[in-house]
Amino acid sequence: MIAQDTTRHNPSMDLDACQINSERIQSELEACDFNLKTLNDISKDIYGSVEIDTILKNFLLMCMGNFGILSGFILLLDVDREGFGHFEAKGFPEEDVDRLRKSCHGCIMSTAPADQAAESLSLNCAPLSPFGIEQIFPFHVGPSFQGILGLGSRLMADTYSIRERELLETLVNSLVVALKNAKSFESILSLNQHLEDKNIALSAALKNLKAEMRKVEILESVKDNLSKFVPHAVSTAIEKSPTGRMPESRKRDLSVLFLDIEGYTRLCEKLGGSEVGNIIEKHFSVFIDAIHANNGDVNETAGDGLMVLFLNEDRKNNALDAVRTAMTVQEETARIGKDIFSLYKPLKINIGINSGSALVGAAKFDSITGSRWTYTARGNLVNVAARIGALATGGQTFLSKTTADRVIDQIHLKNLGKFELKNVKDPVEVFQLS
Repeated sequence: MIAQDTTRHNPSMDLDACQINSERIQSELEACDFNLKTLNDISKDIYGSVEIDTILKNFLLMCMGNFGILSGFILLLDVDREGFGHFEAKGFPEEDVDRLRKSCHGCIMSTAPADQAAESLSLNCAPLSPFGIEQIFPFHVGPSFQGILGLGSRLMADTYSIRERELLETLVNSLVVALKNAKSFESILSLNQHLEDKNIALSAALKNLKAEMRKVEILESVKDNLSKFVPHAVSTAIEKSPTGRMPESRKRDLSVLFLDIEGYTRLCEKLGGSEVGNIIEKHFSVFIDAIHANNGDVNETAGDGLMVLFLNEDRKNNALDAVRTAMTVQEETARIGKDIFSLYKPLKINIGINSGSALVGAAKFDSITGSRWTYTARGNLVNVAARIGALATGGQTFLSKTTADRVIDQIHLKNLGKFELKNVKDPVEVFQLS
């Protein structure tokens, strides 16, 4: 008797298996479609901007929206500059946001280098637990910038699946690339701004150079016209020398006056070289008359001013000569200013005077155009006189204490106190001619 096979093929079981397999495939396809759509949506948002705050904000919102997350934060911190960073938080009570940020900051500053695992970071971020953070993703953007993405509970699911975690890690990697691009763009903008600042500075320097060149041209013209004024001390010394040679320099008591025109560069820019040249010549001619009338010698023209020596053997008289010259210069400047219509107000002549002992003597300058004698004074006396003159503004005349002591019984002065002067060791007491 032949045994019969009691096993029967059940077509319905095959159909169920196919159905299950089809559903699994469909689920995987849907998951892949979700992943691709999420990657595409978030990539468009984060790569569509070069502003770090905008990138972080869009990334957080897209992650929360695509995964149905109720709360989340993202922090990017510059670990080299404590307290400097970018922070975005959504879904938290307003009163908790500042505390959350401080907790995130503490997590980053207390963790190991940025290549650690997320689980390790989670262990070190216990302060985030009270905020309902369920997943933490650390990331870094270069050696200095460390970041954390923290995500809270979800609306439709209890946990994050392995596939979702992998997708979120992929998204964080894309975020890092976008942030690196933004940092590069910031560097380019900074470089462009630096170059623009350099160009502005260069343009300003060129403008100043042109103004100084115009000033030099005008002063050269003035110097040519002033060259006919030979210092009286030089001509007297030559007359006294039977051989025509100048005596060697020696220490003498004298008063030194420095005079300069305030706002000279602006005047050149406003009126032009020719007009300013005429104005300066008219003023300097009057100044020379006042200097000679008070026994002074023009030592040199320095820029837009004069250095004058008063060599009267009597100490009191050489100081009085200098002060009277200053008073005449100020009076004549006011008078001339009213007669020159191109000046909306008289020039301001600032003057400094110092008296005392200095090495004084003649010097000869030879050039292809010929020889020129001048009378020079050297020493701290001259330096202090120049520094006192530099203190004066608005047409003031300042005197040192030495000069003031010699003239105060005849000239009304105001004590301004002591001043620290450049390259002068001790404070200098300064008086103003009233």
